Amino acid sequence: MEIATITTVLDLIGVCINGLLGGVVARHRGFDLFGFAVIGVVSGLGGGVVRDVLLMQGPPVALTNALYVPTALAGTAVAFLLKFTEQDWHRLFLSLDALALSVWAIAGAQKTLAAGLGWVPAILLGTLTAVGGGAIRDLLVQRVPSVFGGNELYASVAIIVASVYVVCSAFGAVVAGTVLGIVVGTLLRLLAARRGWGLPVGMPYEARAVFGKVRRSPRPRPPRNRARRLLRRKKDEEQGDGA
Repeated sequence: MEIATITTVLDLIGVCINGLLGGVVARHRGFDLFGFAVIGVVSGLGGGVVRDVLLMQGPPVALTNALYVPTALAGTAVAFLLKFTEQDWHRLFLSLDALALSVWAIAGAQKTLAAGLGWVPAILLGTLTAVGGGAIRDLLVQRVPSVFGGNELYASVAIIVASVYVVCSAFGAVVAGTVLGIVVGTLLRLLAARRGWGLPVGMPYEARAVFGKVRRSPRPRPPRNRARRLLRRKKDEEQGDGA
């Protein structure tokens, strides 16, 4: 299977899953059919569109490939027709979110490397592909994007997945890198959600206290001339008494 085909398949899997996740968010917000469609399409296509615009390899594939928009709408339609409970969210959608995060990170890295860019842009655009659509969706519903933190590992998982694929691709193991990246990313995301793993937030140390400890102590001032004369006179008197 060619790299372009693998990238398209992974991209469409992520589009469908994130369209479904966007539809779930739209249902929780009480949106109508049009709101479902907008949030689902943005969630499913946003990250890939931003990636393709930055790559400047022609129009975004979501506008040139006839499968992308219907795939996003199909995922959204599932959330529109079926109501899922909170228990379903934790059991099913967390796994789907972890899978979509991983496949999109790999798809973004694959497409970046195919465009002739290096490993750093591949990791950056792989991460952007994975988290971009969800971030735009959250902003539309006036919610702090999960990529900004305050929750379990998310964007950092996409960075790890894209890095795994880039390393494997450098050794020519494209298929192995794809499978390994998906497995590692999905398991790491699920473990982070189960055990509450997250990145540290701002530390509580006071800047004044920290800088006060590292500041050098002032040097002792040399004695003034008058003090020197007094010390010398006292020494001379002691020598005279001893004589």
